[in-house]
Amino acid sequence: MSNFKTFPKANLNRDLFAISVDASLKTSLQAQLLEALRGLISKSSDLVGTRLPASRTLASELSISRTTVQAVYDQMISEGYLVTRQGSGTFVASEITHLSQPQPIPRPAGPKTQKWLPFQTGLPDQSLLPHKQWARHLERAWRNPTPELLARADPLGWYPLRAAISDHVAAWRHLSCDPGQVVITSGAREAFEVIFHGLLGAGKQVAIEDPCWPKLHTILRDTGNLACPVRIDQDGLDVTRLPDKAHATIVTPSRHYPTGVSLPLPRRVALLDWARQTGAVVIEDDYDSEFRYRGQPLPSLSGLDGLNNTIYLGSFSKLVSPALRIGYLVVPKHMLQSTRTYLDRVGPRASLIPQPALATFMNSGEFAMHLRRMRRVYARRQSHLLTALAPACDLLELQPDSSGMHLCVALRAALADRMSDIEISQRAGENGLRISALSDQCVLPQKMQGLLLGYAAFDEDTLSDAADRLVSLIQLPL
Repeated sequence: MSNFKTFPKANLNRDLFAISVDASLKTSLQAQLLEALRGLISKSSDLVGTRLPASRTLASELSISRTTVQAVYDQMISEGYLVTRQGSGTFVASEITHLSQPQPIPRPAGPKTQKWLPFQTGLPDQSLLPHKQWARHLERAWRNPTPELLARADPLGWYPLRAAISDHVAAWRHLSCDPGQVVITSGAREAFEVIFHGLLGAGKQVAIEDPCWPKLHTILRDTGNLACPVRIDQDGLDVTRLPDKAHATIVTPSRHYPTGVSLPLPRRVALLDWARQTGAVVIEDDYDSEFRYRGQPLPSLSGLDGLNNTIYLGSFSKLVSPALRIGYLVVPKHMLQSTRTYLDRVGPRASLIPQPALATFMNSGEFAMHLRRMRRVYARRQSHLLTALAPACDLLELQPDSSGMHLCVALRAALADRMSDIEISQRAGENGLRISALSDQCVLPQKMQGLLLGYAAFDEDTLSDAADRLVSLIQLPL
């Protein structure tokens, strides 16, 4: 059933709520209310036929006598603004002949919703989320909220969700931790702010992979720290290249962003040895390790370390929806008090609204089923994309990836000699594609060349069409 007829009543209730009368003014309360109601009705033809609150109700809301309200209603009835209906109440008159029709107020059109463009990275297919089940968990949590939900929120996050995350990382990432070590955040940026503002402090040298997530440079600068990029090789981060005075390093060992390289076990062990010997902290950004298509994933760095010299970052943006704005940290026990002190001071930014629903979604088993379904679909889409790009195999190095949500495709010499990845990215943008250039995510000299092709959020037909356009534009000369 349409809600159209409820809008005028909602607007009237909103405007009545905004009315205020002041007994300290020289103008009487009756005159103030009369002027306010006249103005309200005069400016909006949408209110025609709308029922006004009972005089007793409005008097209570305005903290004035019912007699005053009834006198105003009687005056406006006599002036033709209002009419009464026996047994029904008082309504705005349908014809107020002495008033000119108000001119509609022009409103600018709202911003158009922009669609995701093919090959955009970091996007899950949100249509795969079991929306009915998710809505049920939300409704159950807030239909009759528990007293704990309405109390002062724990700055570390909703405890049942923290417990569910503890179980999740134990099962999926071999990371054993207490729920108390889990901290709910609004995403990666807040997580890094907690680490550098609340735990490690400013003025630190922080080793980061090159290439890496471009926003990481901005975050480190904004938190008063110095980014020290270290160029990765075919096996990821080489510990022997880390700066001697680095206080911390940020790594993506399960699947390096953006190349997709997995850090082998010997390098993981060497990195943890380096942290123990130097007293540095390893910050493990495990952004999409759940999407593993072939083989067994290596345990998380933090799991190998036992959370002694490591901090673990996870996110639900790629597992549920970017709109959820829920991520998490798992911190060593000796850092918990500093974490709580910082969040007590600045306050948490993650909304409490979805947290109980996410907790029950995870505990019900539906979340694990959702992940397995996404993993099957994404594996199929990656294979489909590689097949669709096969006509350009002489120009692009097309190799399947054992995990992730995007392919990092290197340029063969026949293509690299004609155009750079940035030029390809620009031409793709002119053809309705969103392709990130690998070199744009490097800061060190001799930047790596490649194309980042996101496939997770797009169905097979969309990927086929996008692949055809990409093949056509790289086969054409500049």
